[in-house]
Amino acid sequence: MLDQLKKLFGSEPQTADEKPGAFAPDDARVAVAALLVHMIRIDGEVTEDEQRVIRSALDRQYGLSGDMLEEVLAEAKRRDDEAIDLYGFTSTLKYKLSEEERAEVIELLWHAVFADGVVNELEDNMVWRTAELLGVSSRDRMILRKKVAGATEAG
Repeated sequence: MLDQLKKLFGSEPQTADEKPGAFAPDDARVAVAALLVHMIRIDGEVTEDEQRVIRSALDRQYGLSGDMLEEVLAEAKRRDDEAIDLYGFTSTLKYKLSEEERAEVIELLWHAVFADGVVNELEDNMVWRTAELLGVSSRDRMILRKKVAGATEAG
C-alpha cells in the first residue's frame, strides 16, 4: 500500500521498466546526453562531426548503440528543448556520479567542443558553468581541456 502511494505521488523515480521507451527523470545517461546535445547546439550550428562525437562518447561511456542510443538521444533532445537551465541535468549527475565520473562528463563536453575544430566563447562558458555545477575544479577543467585539445590535434 505504501509503495503504491509513493508511486502515485512521485516520491519514487519511475524506472524505464515501467513504460517501454520511458526514462527515469534522474537517468544519468539522459542527463549526460542532454548536456552533450545542448553543447553541440549552443553555437547555432550542429555539424556531422559533432553528432558523431556525441554518439561515440555515449557508446564508450554507457555502451549505448543502435535503437537504445537513438532513444536516449531523442529523450535528451526533448529534455534539452524543455530545460530552462543546466541545473536539472547537473543536479542529477552530481547526486548520482562519483567525482571521477563527473570529471569524465567534463571531458566528454570538451570532446564535443573540439569536434568541429572551433571553440567559441559560448561553448567554453558552458563547460565552465557545467564544471562549477558538478563540483569539478577549474584546475581539473583546464587539465581536461588541454588533454582533449592535444588528442584532437594528434588525431
